[in-house]
Amino acid sequence: MNIHNQTKNPITKPFPVNSTSAVEALEAILVHAVSMRASDIHYDPRENDTVVRIRIDGQVEYAGVIPRRIHEEMIARMKILAGVRTDIHAIPQDGRWKADIGGEAYNIRISFMPTYHGENAVMRLLSTHISSDISFAKLGFTPDHVHSIDSALKRTSGLILVTGPTGSGKTTTLHTCLSLKAREPLSIITLEDPIEYEIPSVRQVHIRHTHGVTFAAGLRSALRQDPDVIMVGEIRDTETARVAIHTALTGHLVLSTLHTNSALEAIPRLVDMGIDHYLLASTLKLIVAQRLVRAMCHDCFSSGCDACRNSGYVGRSVIAEVCEIDSELKNSIAKKESVSSCMAQARSQGFRPMSDDGYEKVEWGITTKEEVMRVLYE
Repeated sequence: MNIHNQTKNPITKPFPVNSTSAVEALEAILVHAVSMRASDIHYDPRENDTVVRIRIDGQVEYAGVIPRRIHEEMIARMKILAGVRTDIHAIPQDGRWKADIGGEAYNIRISFMPTYHGENAVMRLLSTHISSDISFAKLGFTPDHVHSIDSALKRTSGLILVTGPTGSGKTTTLHTCLSLKAREPLSIITLEDPIEYEIPSVRQVHIRHTHGVTFAAGLRSALRQDPDVIMVGEIRDTETARVAIHTALTGHLVLSTLHTNSALEAIPRLVDMGIDHYLLASTLKLIVAQRLVRAMCHDCFSSGCDACRNSGYVGRSVIAEVCEIDSELKNSIAKKESVSSCMAQARSQGFRPMSDDGYEKVEWGITTKEEVMRVLYE
């Protein structure tokens, strides 16, 4: 496969391929990726060189190549910065470090994986600060969605869930919730793996499984820190789910994420983790399911131009469904009714599925029908 033919948008700033310094090459790649608003960088070794690709607005694009002669040096440099073993090449390793790129601080998460032609590396670039003017509206939530989320955040106890696949913007939505709550005189603790955004006045705890600090263990310890609000980065297992539900029952507002395709599928997912229906009916206050679609370029209206690098899109927007757990839906959950029955009950109260939100954003000129179809159905 010829990777050079996979994109219409080759880089405009070449990497310093003639440089003998892996340090210079790495810095050039990072600066280029940040300037292009990339979220990830892939270093894929081949027989004679290493292909560099970057993910922009959810899509992977070719970015250039670096000579094979500095690949191993660059991998070693990355490992030193990430604090992992430089003498291990046959097993996967994960690490992280902080870097100043273009005057902004970033957390860089990196994963190393052995491949046929050498070690592959993938970086995730995370700005350490969430914008002070971030809002649900700017993320793409509709006024009705914002009203529902704001109402749920005014509660003093219960469970608020944000669901969706990896890369759907769940963490950004949760941190937007926390940024709003942090304006109030509250005690807020987060348990995260990793900490992606730094929020002033919020105590943020980095989960370290290798040191025995799991989400469940961290949540138990957090309860002894007199919190009003607790954010659990992800409910991954039965133990974490049970502690989170118990925490929500005992007068705390708990925010977390879950991997489900729709809002109401969170209910059977938690039941599969051993949570009784009556406990879910008592604790669940709001479920947000979301995806990210690419936003249409308003310089060319998706026909392709220099501003969007001929892709037709610049930036991304949320499409979502927001389900408030009202008294009727609580009864449906407590009675162990099916997801389809709960869906019918929710729709009778005004709930709109994600597809409706997506096609409405097409009508508003925010995105395209093709993009909504790609995200929801491919």
